[in-house]
Amino acid sequence: MEATVTTANNNEKTWGGGEDIQPLGASYGKMMMWFFIVSDALTFSGFLAAYGFSRFKFIETWPLADEVFTHFPFMHGVSAPMYYVALMTFILIFSSVTMVLAVDAGHQLKKTKVAIYMFLTIVGGFIFVGSQAWEWKNFIKGEYGAVETAGGSLLQFVDKEGKRVALNEFAVKLPEQREALTRSHSTWFMEDAETQPTYTVAEVQAGFKAHPELLIRTENLTKEKKKTVLSREDSETRLATAKYVVEGANLTRNEYGSKLFADFFFFITGFHGFHVFSGVIINIIIFFNVLLGTYEKRRSYEMVEKVGLYWHFVDLVWVFVFTVFYLV
Repeated sequence: MEATVTTANNNEKTWGGGEDIQPLGASYGKMMMWFFIVSDALTFSGFLAAYGFSRFKFIETWPLADEVFTHFPFMHGVSAPMYYVALMTFILIFSSVTMVLAVDAGHQLKKTKVAIYMFLTIVGGFIFVGSQAWEWKNFIKGEYGAVETAGGSLLQFVDKEGKRVALNEFAVKLPEQREALTRSHSTWFMEDAETQPTYTVAEVQAGFKAHPELLIRTENLTKEKKKTVLSREDSETRLATAKYVVEGANLTRNEYGSKLFADFFFFITGFHGFHVFSGVIINIIIFFNVLLGTYEKRRSYEMVEKVGLYWHFVDLVWVFVFTVFYLV
């Protein structure tokens, strides 16, 4: 039902969603897109605020981003902290530039340019989503490994210079045979056969004992924002309390530090990645409509402008996610 304002002379529509009356100079479609963007911005704000409170509460055990995100494609074994994340961010921001150019070309009714810039935006979006999936893979797989004590503390391994040492560099294979659980042996723990760590706690302890140059680093941060390295004697004492071998990160354990970091990382970056992927799909639909001449016939490329608002929004959100997760 359309709202009306009664005056002394006649009844006038306040806004029926038409083109004749446009609040703030925006069409009905643009206003609805802005409403969605504001509501979604509040959702992301809530998630990031929760992350901030959790990080402040567990600041002593929070992972250091420079030690977590060190991988770069086709550069195995090379430590490149934050380089690839920075490249991902640049690609996404550049896709926002191509979207601006597509909108501008639409205002000039230049169909070919709109199609070219839309295509570049789609490519940028696909690269970003693929890069995020690659980053997840490395985060889940892990690089060095660690052990978790019965009390839930995380113990990492370093040499005398404080450089991280991976489990496969010192852990030994003990002669006893580990038998993986199968359907014939158990129906409750069938999945455990696929999720067993590479080494047992006993194998890690034996390898550590055979390498006197190794030390243990706890997840606790010092005032200089560096992990606490224990003496050899304290390292052996702490390692004796180990209960689990941790490789990579998941929703249960995290070799990098606090479990909450992995929980927030998967949820917030996954939620943002879903937005980017949705934007890519919408851009593809608009792109084909441009090729078919749908908007050329209408003499209006407003749909390109509306999807552009959404794309700029997901780019802006990533700037905040990038700052909170990787820089601060």
